[in-house]
Amino acid sequence: MLEIVITLIAVFGALGLICLAAAMRVIKQYERGILFRLGRITGEPRAPGLTLIIPFVDRLHKMNMQIVTLPIPAQEGITRDNVTVRVDAVVYFRVVEPTDALVRVEDYRFAVSQMAQTSLRSIIGKSDLDDLLSNREKLNEGLELMIDSPAVGWGVQIDRVEIKDVSLPDTMKRSMARQAEADRERRARIINADAEYQASKKLAQAAQQMADTPTALQLRLLQTVMAVSAEKNSTLVLPIPVELLHFLERGARDGQPTDRRAEKPEKPQTTEEPVPEIAPAEEPASPYLDALTGPPDLGAVLDQPPERVTHAEGRPGQP
Repeated sequence: MLEIVITLIAVFGALGLICLAAAMRVIKQYERGILFRLGRITGEPRAPGLTLIIPFVDRLHKMNMQIVTLPIPAQEGITRDNVTVRVDAVVYFRVVEPTDALVRVEDYRFAVSQMAQTSLRSIIGKSDLDDLLSNREKLNEGLELMIDSPAVGWGVQIDRVEIKDVSLPDTMKRSMARQAEADRERRARIINADAEYQASKKLAQAAQQMADTPTALQLRLLQTVMAVSAEKNSTLVLPIPVELLHFLERGARDGQPTDRRAEKPEKPQTTEEPVPEIAPAEEPASPYLDALTGPPDLGAVLDQPPERVTHAEGRPGQP
C-alpha cells in the first residue's frame, strides 16, 4: 500500500513539473508578451522576464520592440519634368503598441513595406529631377509623413526615411555632364574678362600718371633694363618708346633758340645800288664736324627724310 502511495506521489509530482515547465515563459528585454486566453487578449502586455501561463488555455505571442531597418526596393517612375529615374530608399521604424501591431494588421512588416513603395512612387511623380538630386532632406520628410500617417493605427512609429540612390539614364548623365562643363567654362570666361577689365583700368591709370610725369617713363624703362639684365642673357633688345624721343625733343627746344638766323638784324633797304661784298675766306666746313659740335635739333631730324639732314646753321649736310 505504501508503495502505491509513493508511486502516485511520484507520478503527480512528475505531472506537476511537466505542467510547470509548460507554463513557464521567458520574455527578453527587447520583447513584450501578448497573452491570448481562449482567443481573447488578457491584461496588459507582459514585461520582460519570467512569466507563467495556463497550459493548453493561454497562448503567448512575443513582439519585438527593436528598431527595424526595412529596405525599399528600387522604384522606377517619371518625374514631374518627364525624366525616367529609379529610386531606392530605406525605412527605420519600431513597434510602440504591440497589441495594435498584432491585432489590427496581419503582418505589419509587409504592410509598412508596401506603403513605403507606394509613397516612394508618389514622391517621384510629384518632384523634379533637381529636387531628387539636391533637395533630399525635404523629400525624406515628405516621404516619412506619407508612411507614418497610416502606420500610426498599426501601432508602428516611423523613425526615419532615407533616399539612398537615384539612378539616371546614360543619356541624361551625359547631358548633365555637358551642362556642368558649360557652366564652369562660362564662369571661367567671366572671371577672365573681369580680370582683364580690372587690369585695363590699372593700366589706364598708370598711362595717365606717366603722361603727367614723363620722368616716370624713364624710370620704368630703367627698371625694365635691370629686370632683363638680371637674367644674364647674351643679347639685350631694348625698345625706345616714341614718348621718350618727344620728351628729349621738348628739352632741346626749351634750352636753345629755334633759329639763329632770326637773331641777325635786317639791313635797311636803300635806293642806292648795292655794292657787292666780298666774303672773307673761310675754311671749308665739314658736315661731320658740324654734326658733332653743333647743337642737336631732334625735331628737324625726326621731321625731315633720311636722305637730307639740315643743321642749325642752315647748311645742308651729307647723308
